[in-house]
Parts: sequence; C-alpha cells; structure tokens
Amino acid sequence: MEWLKACVFAFAVVWIVNAFLFSPVKVKGASMMPTVEEGERVIVNKIGKSFSDFERSDIIVFEESPGTYFIKRVIGIPGDTIEYKNDVLYVNGEKVEEPYLDTNKEGLVDTGTLTEDFTLYDYTGEQKVPEGQLFVLGDNRRKSSDSRDSRVGFIEIESVLGTTNIVSWPVQKIRIINN
Repeated sequence: MEWLKACVFAFAVVWIVNAFLFSPVKVKGASMMPTVEEGERVIVNKIGKSFSDFERSDIIVFEESPGTYFIKRVIGIPGDTIEYKNDVLYVNGEKVEEPYLDTNKEGLVDTGTLTEDFTLYDYTGEQKVPEGQLFVLGDNRRKSSDSRDSRVGFIEIESVLGTTNIVSWPVQKIRIINN
C-alpha cells in the first residue's frame, strides 16, 4: 500500500509540474535552425508568462492549431513598428542587433539577404503590432512559416504556452539558448 501511495504522489507531482510549470516540447521543422534543431526537445517555462510580459528576442512556444506547437522568436510586441532594410531589423525606428542570426548570415551561399526587406504593413496591413498580439519570426528566415505568412500572422498572447531557453535532449546537446 505504501508503494501505491508513493507512486500516486509521484504521478501527481509530475502531472502538476508538466501542466502548470514546465513542459518538454519536441522541435519539428527547420525554422529555428541553428538555434534549435529538428528533433531536439526544449523545456517550456509556463510560469514566466504569468509574472512578466514577453520581450523582444524571447523564444516562445505557442499553439498554432490544436495539438500543433510552433517555436519562434518574438520580434515585435504590442505597439511596435517593424521594418527590415538591408538585412537589418528596425523596431520603432531604432536598429536592433540580432547576434543569433550571425551563423545563418555567414552560411549564405548566394549574395542575397537572410531576411528580405519589408515593413509590418507589407505583410499584415497594420502599422503597429496590435494589443494582445506578437509578431514572431523563425531564426532560419528563409525557411520559416511565421508572422510573415498570412496563415500564421500575429500571434495571440493568450495562445503562447511559454518561453524556452533550455535544450534538454539529446543529452550531448543539452544547453542554454542565448537570446
């Protein structure tokens, strides 16, 4: 009987942690490479979003459709204007450094840019990121279905599962993701 109580208690603790605090999510697709690669598992911090707002460059996991989760990087928060010009991000008219893109930019085999020139209005018809929403992009800009895609568009903050900065699997690739 004591073993049964211990097992039930352990199961309850694991369930509570997974449901409300932290959850593993398997990465599918190449949209965040090389920051996070397909097949890796990340730990999603579900409690952080309860205590603070999302910030630019946070890596978030959100539910794109029931049971389908996307992992992307926050580029714009409510009220932001977004523009890319000559592979440089401008938020509210200010240049923003994106060191997490350096590897992808260095790996280009053509003379093009990693991120095409655009304004927020070009893809969304909006001048600013609306309240309650986020504008997100994958780090692998040429191969990412993100807020530039009309099927994805702005992300409802309510659909965000949480943020991530820990790769937990495979064992040889366990690491902290730098923003």
